[in-house]
Amino acid sequence: MFDPDIAPSGTLLGLLQRGRGDGTLHALAAPRAEALAALNDSVLCDSRRDWQVENRSLYYARLYMQLDGGLEEIERHLFHPDDLTDTGEERTGLALSVLGHLAAYGRDAARLLLRSYAAVGGNWRWALDELALRDDDAGLIGLAPAVLARFPETPEGDAQLAIAVRDAFEPRPWRLWAEDPRYRARLAAAGEQGSFDRWQRQLRPRGPRPGWSVTEVLEWAQQELDPRPGEHRYIAAARCLSAVAGPEDRAELLRAGRGGPDAARAAVLHHLAERGDPEVLDLVEAAVTDPLSAEPLVAAALSSYERMRSVAAVERARGWAARTDRLGASAAGMLARRGARRDTDLVLAALRRTVREDGPDADALWELVDGAGRLGITCAAPVLRHLYRETSSSHLRGRAAAALAVTDPGFAAGFAVECLWDCEETTRELAARHAATGDDRVVEQLRRLAADPAEEAEVQTAVRARIGPDASAV
Repeated sequence: MFDPDIAPSGTLLGLLQRGRGDGTLHALAAPRAEALAALNDSVLCDSRRDWQVENRSLYYARLYMQLDGGLEEIERHLFHPDDLTDTGEERTGLALSVLGHLAAYGRDAARLLLRSYAAVGGNWRWALDELALRDDDAGLIGLAPAVLARFPETPEGDAQLAIAVRDAFEPRPWRLWAEDPRYRARLAAAGEQGSFDRWQRQLRPRGPRPGWSVTEVLEWAQQELDPRPGEHRYIAAARCLSAVAGPEDRAELLRAGRGGPDAARAAVLHHLAERGDPEVLDLVEAAVTDPLSAEPLVAAALSSYERMRSVAAVERARGWAARTDRLGASAAGMLARRGARRDTDLVLAALRRTVREDGPDADALWELVDGAGRLGITCAAPVLRHLYRETSSSHLRGRAAAALAVTDPGFAAGFAVECLWDCEETTRELAARHAATGDDRVVEQLRRLAADPAEEAEVQTAVRARIGPDASAV
């Protein structure tokens, strides 16, 4: 099942939402009004599976340029009353990024729209970052009164300003404003406060100290407070165990790994897995298969196993991979990463089963797709082609394309051609290396990529390797 926000892959909207190269090709062949409607829908209703890492903005900006599309719909979206209440970056981030690329292509209207939104919009930081890369000094200096007015000259306002200066992705506007005598003192103080905040964080106590015993580290692992935001405490505890645990502590570690409290048990499994202890595989299996195990412990045990690189871990995976539970899925991933040609049947079976049971966006597919390519499983080509067409993740589609380049003899004249227009630069780079140049569209697109200043250097390097440094000579 697809996310309800994702249109079927056979429609123009579905192709554009996925960022597929065929989306551009179909849009250019469709009636202009229909193409612009689908393009606006894709930009204004961001349906990416992971909006923070999947690329769409350059892909959409290029299509706006090719269709000579207006920006009225983007303007209405940015200045909609929802902007006052929905402050999440994901509501406007894609539209702002598209405007940034359009400004880089010379669309003055895009740059002016970014300036207007940076002055009054909720996601002003994103707009300011886009302008920092594309606007001139005069345009940025003109924004200073509106942006700084967001921070009243009160202790609370000064604190918020210090955070904004400290966390700015692109510091250029702030540096320009700091040169203005009207703002110099206040911005200098904000910069100093941001530096002080970073220094304080570096000095903040992180947890165990030298001299702690294994017992004390395991007790600390059970405490509620997490020492570092976004990091599981058991991992930090495992690192501490690597510093304090010796051969004489192995018996205590094994006892904790078999039946200790969950966080301590997770720390021990991680520690023993890092060291390839011969008993850790049994401990992992016990933790994962015990129906009474809590989810955090199961996830920690599987994560610890998946980090292993030993021959024993691969051998155990061959015994686990036929299972249809999470341990079997983890084992299949291990074989996809580190298995040999004799493991192709197990990896292929897991790939087919995962697609059949969990659909084309399952997290487990990433490693299995990579493994199909690494092991050269030609029988996997039909499944990989299905994933390429249907997944909503442009990153997974790129991995499927890379696997097809190895397993599908028809890739160069088929999907590789479409991939030259893909939204992901790694996929375009792959296509530049593989696409058959017998198709006139291929040669023309290679020339465009070589001449486009917005294209990534890696893509242009791959293009020039195919057509030479002088693209116009081809």
